[in-house]
Amino acid sequence: MRVGDARQESSTAREANVAPLSTRTLFEALLARLLEAVLGVYAERLITLAVFGSVARGTATAESDVDLLLIAAPLPRGRTRRLAEFAQVEDRLAPDLRQMAQAGIHTRLSPILKTPDEVRAGSPLFLDMVFDVRLLYDRDHFFARFLQDFAERLRKLGAKRIVQGDRWYWDLKPDYRPGEVFEL
Repeated sequence: MRVGDARQESSTAREANVAPLSTRTLFEALLARLLEAVLGVYAERLITLAVFGSVARGTATAESDVDLLLIAAPLPRGRTRRLAEFAQVEDRLAPDLRQMAQAGIHTRLSPILKTPDEVRAGSPLFLDMVFDVRLLYDRDHFFARFLQDFAERLRKLGAKRIVQGDRWYWDLKPDYRPGEVFEL
């Protein structure tokens, strides 16, 4: 569906006194179904399901993907095997994704799949999650605690997220001197 088609549907819905579903509402419904699907596939292995990026910030557009972090134990070895297992989640959500596409929202799931040990090893991916994350599921507050500890390490370094309009970057150690080594 093209943008013009979406506008036409919206005006048609208004004429019929039926409110069109907003992009945000459709993403919220998808997140609820996402949690159900993930629990259905990973069951007791699931530790955390977190959404980050524009969907977590509430700024998703009709072309946004759903960035998600799934922490489970155990997970298959290797990205290919992990994604093959995650395909079961995508299969369960296929009707929801088709419905969103019919409403003019062309999204896809963009999963990052990690074990708790891989999370503890750290990743630059977690930098923005200190500010922008939605925890849909977090057994025993595993990831919330991790992010809290990570934020404290960033604070001790003096790290700053520098915002310029709708973009930002990180200055991890403003007082860095050449040759100095530091860890997050």
